[in-house]
Amino acid sequence: MTTYKTMPFHLETERLILRPWAESDAAEFSDLLSERGDGKPPVERIRKAILELLAATETTGIALLPIQRRDEGDFIGYCGLIIGRSTLDEPEIAYELFQRVHGRGYATEAARAVLDAAVATGRKRLWSTVGTWNAPSLRVLEKLGFERDHLSMEENGEVVWLTRALP
Repeated sequence: MTTYKTMPFHLETERLILRPWAESDAAEFSDLLSERGDGKPPVERIRKAILELLAATETTGIALLPIQRRDEGDFIGYCGLIIGRSTLDEPEIAYELFQRVHGRGYATEAARAVLDAAVATGRKRLWSTVGTWNAPSLRVLEKLGFERDHLSMEENGEVVWLTRALP
């Protein structure tokens, strides 16, 4: 088994700060998840989910990180590495931002910082899985050099699997 360096858990870009989760993020995280249209998850359940994310980070050395805008200081979403449908050796990059901040390049900026963090761990490849309907997310991945690998059919529809060699 290959061992990798731990991913940096505090990343800064020109406009964004990605940092570890705090329990105080629970209400805004719940609001973000409610934009998926499946109702609003109870804040207490999200608090537990945050503790689980922090515990997983301890064991895996990779993390999903909240995104804050540097100037405004507000929580706008998350971005990071997860095992998801993949493996710890070749994790997935994942991101989700509030609809109110879509179209401003924040997802690309955050994902680029996470990509650099993944390179720093010594990994050789990343994956991403995105619904075929999600054109904006697919554009972000294309800008970052991800290439389509294959499609799969899932409960919620067709999913594109994309991959990117590192560095």
